[in-house]
Amino acid sequence: MTTELLRGRLAAAGLQPVEVRPTGEGFAAVSGLVTLADTRAVFAKTFAQRPDGDVFAAEAEGLEALRGAGLATPDVVHCGDDLLVLSLLQPRPDTEQFWGQLAQDLALVHQATVTDRFGWPHDNWLGAMQQHNAWHHDGFAFFTECRVLRWLPEPRVAAKLDATEREALVRLCAALPELMPTRPACLTHGDFWTQNILATAEGTPAVIDPAVSYMWADVDLAHLWSTSHPPEAERFFAVYAELTGAEPGWTDRFAYVQLRQHLALMAMFDDDWGSTSAVRTLVAPFRRSARPARRTAS
Repeated sequence: MTTELLRGRLAAAGLQPVEVRPTGEGFAAVSGLVTLADTRAVFAKTFAQRPDGDVFAAEAEGLEALRGAGLATPDVVHCGDDLLVLSLLQPRPDTEQFWGQLAQDLALVHQATVTDRFGWPHDNWLGAMQQHNAWHHDGFAFFTECRVLRWLPEPRVAAKLDATEREALVRLCAALPELMPTRPACLTHGDFWTQNILATAEGTPAVIDPAVSYMWADVDLAHLWSTSHPPEAERFFAVYAELTGAEPGWTDRFAYVQLRQHLALMAMFDDDWGSTSAVRTLVAPFRRSARPARRTAS
């Protein structure tokens, strides 16, 4: 089905595929490595059931924004309502040098794009679901409304969390200013984990599949930290901490920041890779009125 679907949509876009090899990667899209009749090798993706809205236009916009800020991204070969075609990147080399370079690249992006507004000019997409981006000047309010509580009405989340857990999540969000330092907004990739980190033909870091917004830099850092990554990626965190002057215990707050990704996975999938369990653990202390003690190193 993957091959036939991509072949049909490539042909409809005027791109004649000679060979289509399914990648077997990705949770939301149908994707493949394609050789075109003009010999170009490209990456193509579509959705079996396309979500309402400009999913691929938003992705192309995000790639352009990240490239403009200094991160390498693939070229957009074609962007349509039901098909995105990108120039081909390479598997990343999991070396300490590679991960150290990625840390430098991302730190530069985060530091060069600092702003006092959280959000994006319009909503965009995280996977196949809409990411809410209404402008805020308060990062905690933005995170609470657009990155955490936004997911509670979604049917799967409503089914997975009972009323007590939902109320506890609201109380946790209210306590975040006591648990985390105030941080500015900056341009963030928004879905920054190993599967979305590849390499250019020269072996330097490149990224795909963004869900961009102006948000805390921690959104990118927490996602990579909290998901499976190779041992060499520990170099990334050491270099990033050195370049940005991260304080001792700076990773302690990542569990709270990763709430947004846990809830998104809960909303998208029945089997959410332990996200429901993680959210229940985080909200457990907030089932009662007493709040955890303020962290001294955060």
